[in-house]
Amino acid sequence: MANIIEKEIVQQIEVMKSKFSAYLIPLNNEDDFKPLLANLRKEHKKARHIVYAYRVGMKSKSCDDGEPKGSAGHPLLELLYKKDLTNVALLVVRYFGGTKLGAGRLLRTYLQAGINVVDNCTMIQNER
Repeated sequence: MANIIEKEIVQQIEVMKSKFSAYLIPLNNEDDFKPLLANLRKEHKKARHIVYAYRVGMKSKSCDDGEPKGSAGHPLLELLYKKDLTNVALLVVRYFGGTKLGAGRLLRTYLQAGINVVDNCTMIQNER
């Protein structure tokens, strides 16, 4: 039995002057994701990257949004699987702070942003 979340939650971290805002948002229909991402892009026009992962039922997807391949979206998707979360979108908005973090540090930072938001959400067992 997978877990779902009760409501949207946002957590922020800062690493070497780059700001990372992680959003964990309920998502019951894959078709609702594109408008959700478009709204977040509109809200964060000056953000350098918005990476994401989502799971809806048996479908899942992740995107690095220009970050080094495999350093952002895929680790977030693996986190959703590890925590057995479904019907959820995990997005991390990055405002570049002027210092390159390198692929390893970038991966750890995106993952930490995801862990922070997942650890602070209320999970409910999905009866389906």
